[in-house]
Amino acid sequence: MKKENTIALVTGDMALEGIIARLLGDACVLTTFTSMHSSLDYIYSTIPDMLVVDIGADYASTVSILNEVKGDPIFGHVPVLAIFDDDYALPDWGRLYIEDYIRKSSLEKEVLPKIDLCMHRAERMVEINPLTRLPGNIAINKQIQRRLDSGEIFALAYADLDYFKPYNDKYGFSRGDEVLKMLGRLILNSVKEHQPHGGFVGHIGGDDFVYIMEFERIESASGKIADYFDRIIPTFYDPDDRAKGYIESADREGIRKVFPIIGLSIGVTHNKFRKFTHYGEIAEVASEMKKYAKSIGGSCYRVDKRSHPPQSC
Repeated sequence: MKKENTIALVTGDMALEGIIARLLGDACVLTTFTSMHSSLDYIYSTIPDMLVVDIGADYASTVSILNEVKGDPIFGHVPVLAIFDDDYALPDWGRLYIEDYIRKSSLEKEVLPKIDLCMHRAERMVEINPLTRLPGNIAINKQIQRRLDSGEIFALAYADLDYFKPYNDKYGFSRGDEVLKMLGRLILNSVKEHQPHGGFVGHIGGDDFVYIMEFERIESASGKIADYFDRIIPTFYDPDDRAKGYIESADREGIRKVFPIIGLSIGVTHNKFRKFTHYGEIAEVASEMKKYAKSIGGSCYRVDKRSHPPQSC
């Protein structure tokens, strides 16, 4: 466990909360909620490294919400350690999506090694981007291929940033990382807002992101993402640069140039009218549309016009 690891503790038992807070100390960032329902906003916006859930008196509601979270392809990789009362009859494991469990009488002795084990197991089993906590390339490819193989109709968006390298060169990688985390949260929140169930968000790496949604919902979400990004991104610049609307930095050849505020380009395609059999085929079309969006300038999205009328920035 690392100090930057984030753990969401769900319990209405103040004594249990106190024990875990004392045992974890400063070993991680611990955030406590009294119910699964009250933890959802945090889980959906932050994607914690782990959930520790007290399976108490409100069993049915807790398990229902927990299974819904774990059944979501965006959050299914988050490991869950369940806590049971000593006299509680263990449930049918096929109906409870957790990685491990512990009895309350064993908390003092076992909770730390159990948490470490769950985290290490999750890291081995699922590839995620360490910066944004979003699924990475392997998970992205599997997600697309699974949907193609099942005959599901869906839309795929490919998003990346314009003029991000000059920003990194001027402000440094740590501030660039904050931009990427903001973009990941923005895409994730927008996808969940427009499609609460069945969507998917992945982080390919660097400033490249993908998201999958229903065909009828993705255009509205993409427009909102581009709009909100333009509202937020100026706050990541120093006041003088923000007022000017540009920065001075070196290009790839080392020549000093003027670069606009970072923009966001999104390319969208879908399989409603065209058949794809391999994830690489549909991803290539989305990438082509993203390049087309880049050629327009400014933050915008473009939909594959061979499948649907093009949209304006």
